[in-house]
Amino acid sequence: MIGAVIAMQSEADILLDQMKISRSLTVSGKRFYVGKAFGKDIAVCVCGVGKVNAALGAQLLVSKFSAEKLINFGVAGGLNTSTELCKVYQISAAVQFDFDLVQLNGTKIGTLNEYEENYLMLNLLPLPFEKRKLGTADRFNDSPEDYKLLTTELGADIRDMEGGAIVQAAFAATLPVYSFKAISDVAGSGSTTEQYLVNKDKALANLKAVLPNIFEVL
Repeated sequence: MIGAVIAMQSEADILLDQMKISRSLTVSGKRFYVGKAFGKDIAVCVCGVGKVNAALGAQLLVSKFSAEKLINFGVAGGLNTSTELCKVYQISAAVQFDFDLVQLNGTKIGTLNEYEENYLMLNLLPLPFEKRKLGTADRFNDSPEDYKLLTTELGADIRDMEGGAIVQAAFAATLPVYSFKAISDVAGSGSTTEQYLVNKDKALANLKAVLPNIFEVL
């Protein structure tokens, strides 16, 4: 069983539209859809926005639906000129940039207490998507401080509000984890909120078009 952890219903719908759903249910306040798509057994969790929601959704897919691998996809924000609006990228590594034990442990920003490195490496599929690094935090803003931290200190290319937490949950369950992001906004090109509203649908359409390729080899 493939477990798909998706933040928003609009993101999940691009898979659900191509899926034969056998049942839907609510567990711990999260909506789940179980069925088949592209010849694979899939359970989809619409987890909600943010890291706690994402981690809970991932864990429920493991404990309640016996997921053997996890995938996260959706829209996300680009951080530099290596990311193009509405283009789909495969995530190679993720860091939670709002996790800070620097003062206590002397570790790099984003280093979880049980790990030695701040970036956690994802599994990769043999597909022709460019690979980028992801920064995750429980905030969506145009903060210059966050931008400097993400780009200068961490070298992240894309940011979101769920991916890093899903990777952490997958590591805890010792499961493979994959992620694909379509760019809805790019920092430094005006309001990220305005860009998101303008580009979200096109970014999701581009992502929907490549889901058959992704799930074929997943």
